[in-house]
Amino acid sequence: MPRPDQPHLTWGRIPRPAFGADYNPEQWDKAIWKDDVRLMREAGVNLVSLGIFAWSWVEPRPDVFDFSGLDEVITLLHEAGIAVDLSTPTAAPPLWFSHAHPESLPVTADGRTLAPGSRQAYCPSSPAYRDRAALITRRLAERYGDHPAVVMWHVNNEYANANAHCWCDTSAAAFRSWLRTVYGNDLDALNDRWGTALWGMRYSDWEQVIPPRTSTSSLSPGLWMDFYRFSDAEHLACFRAERDILRAHSPGRPVTTNFMASALSWSDYWRWAREVDIVSNDHYLMSEDPNRSADLAFAADLTRGLADGRPWILMEHSTSAVQWQPRNVAKVPGEMARNTLSHLARGADGALFFQWRQSAYGPEKWHSAMVPHGGEDTRIWQETKALGNAVAGLADVAGSICPPAEIALLLDYEAMWALGLPHRPSTDLTYSGVLRDWHRALWTLGLLCDLVPAPGEQRLLLVPSLYALSTDTARALEDYTARGGHLVVGPFSGLVDPDDRVHPGPYPGALRDLLGLRVDEYLPLTAGGIAGLDDGSTGHIWAERVVPDAGTEVESRFTEGPAAGGPAILRRGNTRYLATRPDVPSLLRLLPLWAARAGCTTPVRGAGHGVEVVRRSAPRGGSWLFAVNHTLHPVRVAATGVDLVSGIRSPGAITLPAGEVAVIAEDC
Repeated sequence: MPRPDQPHLTWGRIPRPAFGADYNPEQWDKAIWKDDVRLMREAGVNLVSLGIFAWSWVEPRPDVFDFSGLDEVITLLHEAGIAVDLSTPTAAPPLWFSHAHPESLPVTADGRTLAPGSRQAYCPSSPAYRDRAALITRRLAERYGDHPAVVMWHVNNEYANANAHCWCDTSAAAFRSWLRTVYGNDLDALNDRWGTALWGMRYSDWEQVIPPRTSTSSLSPGLWMDFYRFSDAEHLACFRAERDILRAHSPGRPVTTNFMASALSWSDYWRWAREVDIVSNDHYLMSEDPNRSADLAFAADLTRGLADGRPWILMEHSTSAVQWQPRNVAKVPGEMARNTLSHLARGADGALFFQWRQSAYGPEKWHSAMVPHGGEDTRIWQETKALGNAVAGLADVAGSICPPAEIALLLDYEAMWALGLPHRPSTDLTYSGVLRDWHRALWTLGLLCDLVPAPGEQRLLLVPSLYALSTDTARALEDYTARGGHLVVGPFSGLVDPDDRVHPGPYPGALRDLLGLRVDEYLPLTAGGIAGLDDGSTGHIWAERVVPDAGTEVESRFTEGPAAGGPAILRRGNTRYLATRPDVPSLLRLLPLWAARAGCTTPVRGAGHGVEVVRRSAPRGGSWLFAVNHTLHPVRVAATGVDLVSGIRSPGAITLPAGEVAVIAEDC
C-alpha cells in the first residue's frame, strides 16, 4: 500500500518487470563502460543499481567532490534507455573518514575496535558518521534528484549485515538516552523490567547502564532484549535520515533499502517495511543445502508478506556461485532462471543480480555475475540473455499480486531474539529452524503460505514457536479463534513477556486459557533423541508433560520418550497445541489434515514435491499461473491458457520438462 503521507507515490517510471544488476563502473576503465551498456541492451537490462560502494569515488578527499565519472555513466545509461536505481554509498565510508574519526569505528562486546578497510566499518550511533552520511546523501540528491535517468533511490546496503551491534562508548551514551525515552526517565521501572534484583545488579544511576559487554557471567535477558531493540532502532534512524533528505530533494521517486529477509537475524523487518516506499530483498542460496529450492520460496514468501499487498523487488541474487560459503557450488544449467522466476511467481516485479560484471580483484572476484570473467563466450552469459528475454515477455504480469493465502505462518522477530538468548532448556530449540521446517513442509505439499506478524483473515494460522509474547498478541490470537480461525501452536510458547519475564501462573503462561491445558514440565530430548506418537508421527528435540483441562481433547499421545503415555497433540475448539516438534515427514502428514479441517483449498493438480505452482492476479482482471519444476523429471500441471515463455497453448494441462518454467496467461 502507498505510504499514508504520500498516497500518490507509486512505482513511477521504474521499468516493470525490472531486470538488471548492481553496476560498479568505478572498478573498470572508462573504455569498458560503453561495452557494458552495449551488453546490457543485448541482455534486456532495464534497471541498474549504481554507486552502492562509490563514496570514495565521488568524494576522494574530505569535501572534495568529483561527480564527473558518475555523470558520464548515468548519461551513457540514460541514452541507452536503462534506468538508474541510484544509491547513497553510506555502507562504505572512505578510509579518510575512518582515519579522521577513529571513534566512529564499531567496537565488539569484549572491547576490540574493528579496523577500517571493509564495508560497514562504522557505528550507527556515531554523530560523525551520521553527519557525513547526511552530507554525501544531500550532495547526491541535489545533483541527481530530478535527473530523468534516476527512477528510484537505494539507501546504504544490507543494513546491520556486518555491524548489527556496537558496544562503544558512543553507543553506550545513545543506549542510555534511548532507554530514558522508553522508560520515561524512570530508572526504577527499568530495574523492575530487567529484574536487576537478581545477583544484586540494581542500577542506582543512569550512568551505570551500559550495553551488554562481555562480563564474568551471564547478563540480564531484559538488558539484551532492549539492546537488540535499540540497535535496530539506530540503524533504522540512519535510514530515515537519508530517506528524508532524498524525499526533500527528489520528490516522487521511491526510496528503498535492500533487506536480507531470509537471514532472520537482527532487523525487525515488519517495522522496516513500513518505512520504505518499495520493499526490496537480497537472497542467496546456500548451494549445498538440499532444500535450497524451498528456502528460495521462503525468502520470497516472507518478502511478499513484508510488502503487504504491494509488489516488490528482488534486489540481489546470483547468476551462479557466490564467494563466501565454505564450498561455493555453481548453479546447474537452468537454475538461474528457476530462481528468478520463483521470485516473480511469488510477487516480485523485478529481479536484479549482484553484480553486472565479475570483479577482477578484491574479496568478491569469485562471486558470479551477469558478465563472467570469460565474457560473452560462456554459459552464464547465454543463460542471462535468454532470461532477460523471458522476463521482458512478462510485462502484462507486472503490477499483479498473489492473492492472500489461506494458510499463514506467524513470524515474531522479538520472540526469535528472546529464544536465542543463553540458558534456554535446549540449544537445539531454534526459532529459524522450526519456522523453515514448517514452511518447507507446506512448500513440499504445494500449499501456498503467507508470513505474517499477527493474525489476520487466513483460515489456518500456524505458530510453530512463540516463546515470548505480549498480552496484546495473546488477545489477538484469542480474537482470531473467536472469529472462527483455526490455530496451531507449537511447544514452549506463551511463556514470557517481551522483556523475558515469565508470565505468572502455570505454563504456558499467556496462552494457557486459550489452549485449555497446563504444562507440568518441559522435557528437552537428548541429542538425536526422538519421541514417538501413537498416530505414527515422530517428535524430536522436545517433549512436554501436559495436563489437559476439561473439554480439551487429546488427539494423540506419546508412545516413547520422557512423556510416554501423555498427551502430544491436543485440541480445544479450533485450536491445537503440540507438545513436541514434529519432524518434517510428520508435518507432511499432519498439515494436510489441519488444512482440510480449516476448509483450505486443495493445491493445483501437479503442485508440490518440488513443483511450485503459484497464481498472480490483477485487480482489473487477468491471472497468470507460474509453474516451476525443480525436479529431475517431467510433470503434468493443470492449466488452461497460453504459456508466455514458450508461446504454447495449454488446453487443460501442461507437461513441464525437468528444470523448466512456464507462465500461463489463464483463459478468463
